[in-house]
Amino acid sequence: MAQRPRGTRDFAPDEMAARSWAADRVRDVFRRFGYHEVQTPTFEELELFTAKSGEGIISELYDFEDKGGRKMTLRPELTAPVMRMYFQDHAFDPKPLKWFYHGPCFRYDRPQEGRYREFWQFGCEQIGAGTPLAYAELIALGAGLFEELGLDGVEVRVGHVGVLGRLIDRLGLDDAARGELMRRIDKVDKEGTEQAVAFVDEHAPGHEDFAALWNPQNPVDAMELVGDDEAAQAGLAELTAVWEHLAALGVEPRLDLGIARGLDYYTGVVFEFHCKELEAQSQLLGGGGYDLSRVFGGQPTPTMGFGMGFDRTLVALEKQGAALPEAEGPLAYFGALSDGARKVVLETVAQLRRDGLAVDVDLMGRKPNKIAGAAQAAGARYLVIVGERDLESGVVQVKDLRSGEATTVALTDLGHEVLTHSGGFDPRDMN
Repeated sequence: MAQRPRGTRDFAPDEMAARSWAADRVRDVFRRFGYHEVQTPTFEELELFTAKSGEGIISELYDFEDKGGRKMTLRPELTAPVMRMYFQDHAFDPKPLKWFYHGPCFRYDRPQEGRYREFWQFGCEQIGAGTPLAYAELIALGAGLFEELGLDGVEVRVGHVGVLGRLIDRLGLDDAARGELMRRIDKVDKEGTEQAVAFVDEHAPGHEDFAALWNPQNPVDAMELVGDDEAAQAGLAELTAVWEHLAALGVEPRLDLGIARGLDYYTGVVFEFHCKELEAQSQLLGGGGYDLSRVFGGQPTPTMGFGMGFDRTLVALEKQGAALPEAEGPLAYFGALSDGARKVVLETVAQLRRDGLAVDVDLMGRKPNKIAGAAQAAGARYLVIVGERDLESGVVQVKDLRSGEATTVALTDLGHEVLTHSGGFDPRDMN
């Protein structure tokens, strides 16, 4: 028997209800911040990602040759495709552009909790501003997402790759040692930090300012680390302005100059959101300012954005005991016991569905007790079974499956009665 591919998941109705609930709220927050949703293809040319991340990324991709011999891949992330769309068709649109997106991504990676080979990502790109206020609003947007979802204790960490890069430059490391140091810095736990400091002590002794990298509480305190380095001072001045805007926006970040999100990709302010319940995989969201114009051959454009781990966020909500919604049943479940009754039932069901109500109907011609069992299993609130006696008397019972109470209504008013129970508007009430 065919099995689900490793690193993927099936989502049953209750799981999809929780995911849809969360996705709807995330979309709502993006729209409140003035963002518009966009979508790109699930597969792209392989070169799009190797140009951005290098040939080494191929081992992590689901790459293939199509029937025309073109090298393609399932997308591993969404920033490059969205920026490809921008440079291809929208480079002259009025700025700033605020775009967000949601969709599946694919990486051939070792599956673990909160990390899958097929995963869903929410993200956004803000193109054309590049100001401290733009950074602050983007970080506030990230905070707003988790606040809306009810996730507690999310830590906001903000740094600057320009400042980090200058401090690392001062160490005088060769390329191999620099790469190893970046790998250790990128480990966000305490052990990783200690390993990075020990590595510097071994390969570039005497740089106490590097060990102090994780101590400052705000950009002003960090000025002592950089001395008279003008480039680093400019980065910290930019962070100081971001800090002031974040205070006005109600966000309290923690300075983390050790955020290493790829010095060849990001160009300025960087940030991460962490949730301690996820332990080693604590990061929920990460982003910052970057420039992909070299990849697409366009004009340098100040751009910033982030990617949100949608799957990890749901895992974090579950670990915090959040009451996620389950699949909702129909408002009413209908059954018919004769051909004549079936005509009345189908006409009523059709009208209620046109009125916007979720109602279900027995499709198998079952007996009353089986119809009632099916209504219970479907999670219906009301049960209506119409038979020949109901047709003759002109009335039928609407049973509340929660309370067990039954209300007798005229068949001609059946649709109106169910609509009234739903709290919906019936145009006949205006007559």
